Amino acid sequence: MTMGSLILPLALTGCQGAAGTSSDKVIEKPEVQITNGMLTPEVLEAFGRISGAIPSPDGSKIIFTLAYESIEENKSNAEIYSIDADGQNMKRLTTTASSESNLRWIDGGNKIAFLRKDDKTGKTQVHVMNVDGSGVKCLTAVENGIECFEISPDESKIIYGSPIDPYNKNEDLFKDIPKTSGRVVDDLMYKHWDEWVTQIPHPFIADFSTSNVSNAIDIMEGEPFECPMRPFGGADAFAWAPDSKSLIYVSRKLKGMDYAFSTNSDLYLYDLAAKTTVNLTEGIMGYDTDPKFSPDGKSVAWLSMETAKFESDKKRLMVMDIASKEKRDLTANWDYWPEQIEWAKNGSSIWFTGYYQGVAPVFTIDVNTCAIDTIATGVCDFEGVTPVADNAAIALRHSMSYPNEICLVSKDGVKELTSVNKDLLSQLKMGEVKKVMVPTTDGKEMTTWVILPPDFDPNKKYPAILYCQGGPQQAVSQFWSYRWNFMIMAANGYIVIAPNRRGLPGFGTAWNRQISGDYGGQNMKDYLAAVDYMAKEPYVDEKHIGAAGASYGGFSVYWLAGHHEGRFAALVAHAGIFNIEAQYLETEEMWFADFDLGGPYWDKNNAIAQRTYANSPHRFVNEWTAPILVTVGELDYRILASQGMMAFNAAKMHGLEAEMLVFPDENHWVLQPQNAILWQRVFFRFLDKYLKENKQ
Repeated sequence: MTMGSLILPLALTGCQGAAGTSSDKVIEKPEVQITNGMLTPEVLEAFGRISGAIPSPDGSKIIFTLAYESIEENKSNAEIYSIDADGQNMKRLTTTASSESNLRWIDGGNKIAFLRKDDKTGKTQVHVMNVDGSGVKCLTAVENGIECFEISPDESKIIYGSPIDPYNKNEDLFKDIPKTSGRVVDDLMYKHWDEWVTQIPHPFIADFSTSNVSNAIDIMEGEPFECPMRPFGGADAFAWAPDSKSLIYVSRKLKGMDYAFSTNSDLYLYDLAAKTTVNLTEGIMGYDTDPKFSPDGKSVAWLSMETAKFESDKKRLMVMDIASKEKRDLTANWDYWPEQIEWAKNGSSIWFTGYYQGVAPVFTIDVNTCAIDTIATGVCDFEGVTPVADNAAIALRHSMSYPNEICLVSKDGVKELTSVNKDLLSQLKMGEVKKVMVPTTDGKEMTTWVILPPDFDPNKKYPAILYCQGGPQQAVSQFWSYRWNFMIMAANGYIVIAPNRRGLPGFGTAWNRQISGDYGGQNMKDYLAAVDYMAKEPYVDEKHIGAAGASYGGFSVYWLAGHHEGRFAALVAHAGIFNIEAQYLETEEMWFADFDLGGPYWDKNNAIAQRTYANSPHRFVNEWTAPILVTVGELDYRILASQGMMAFNAAKMHGLEAEMLVFPDENHWVLQPQNAILWQRVFFRFLDKYLKENKQ
């Protein structure tokens, strides 16, 4: 969207707020009834959700947020908790109706800074409180609110992201009709994820103290670019130098067609005294993200992609010498890639997590030799690693069998520090998770997770669900999901087949990249290979197998609907691509469609693109035979709800049994508790009808 001069937030003045009280109802840990160890949608919503574990400067304590959802209130709420570093003395520090986030230790570990909606302004602002939760004070009153922040190491400055209002160059059209709802659009990317682009986030630097925040300046004033980047950017877009004299921020400084068709973000070094900005990654054409200064401030590490349109390109762990600007790729000889990085305390190595053969271990890499060491692994995923010593780090750990808990990882092993869901999990019957290696049609082996129902009896036959992953380049690791939860599928009596088909990270660059330009190709053969392999098992009812997935997984379901040759008895597609030609023009981030689909459908000389569009699911409706459930959210601007509506209409017009579930207030996901429960109920009602009730 083309923008002219920009309107900045008002000057900062401290807002008033006592202990964060609110007239809204405070959401507490819910009480839930469990019958016969059954994991139900209501039980799934009752789990505590841990995020953002941050160790104190001296390593003696950890702060984190713990969120619970209220089905009655139809929303969630996150509160701040602390525990000692050994996992003892867990304490709740806040009790409010507004979620806290972006936790940071300040004042040598005596205070905590965080974000929370302010009762007075109604906007999210920076707050501080004592380490015991007392003395809460709101420090800011930014007109448009604050989305994220980082405080300088010397605690004299703060950088925060706040939305700004673009100058409306068509203001003459609107001056006497203030109640009009019309929007004038003159460029691409006019909407993103689930919102129309009416504001853009900008980075502001201000003076900081535990009393107030003042003298804010927009360090990108006059630039019509985002920082942090939409839709998922946060405080990871900022990195302070250890001496607090400079910082790095991440931005994709593009507009117009370039903005819509390129992932080329860069790292910008901003000097506070000189007020100058230098592009550190000019010439690197893909995403550059997650900057982290070394402890001595002489180097910066970050994650980098090479290709300007490939948002799922290999992530390289790069290190740059700040003085010489010399760059090195530490992972050039490693065919996997990190997902999150942090420097070791001594600066000699970098900790990271990354997908590897179906799981996400904790690794370290030596900055000088590039030697990689596996610190912790298992049938689980780690995330959010923060070193607390040269040989130990705090992390979050989850698997298909349990949600996030905080743990201490080291070469000596993994020590669990929290167990907020222990009581709930102890009452549930969980299915067994098995790793199965499935031969593919091109002579390779594919890691496939198979989840068996609780109280599994190998002498019985069970219906099965093929899980089709989205992304398309999104790992089928040991993730815990509150919607695509394999344990609730197993609890409902289904065997779950979850293949790491072509196009997924964790199995090398070639495996990940193969899917681009080959929608409807080898990855679909991988799905069918997994189904055929498991259908031979005596405990799988081969006549009652379903397929389900979202996003690219929804595309997969639509494609399989026309090519499964009787393998599937029921299909479920959420937020899936049905008509690829329409998707190329409808989606907001055009780079994704242009790269992964191979180009525009009107380029008749582009063989890859023409193959892609020839494989569009809408072309094979005449081959559809299985009943299908379609679910969509009308706030989904990544894959429009009209895609699912077209698929539903096609199924009904073709004479098939079909249902559709539409959420007017959801985006690409289903986030609201009552909507999530309805989705699960409709999901299992539909599958039970065709995979259980019709069994002979």
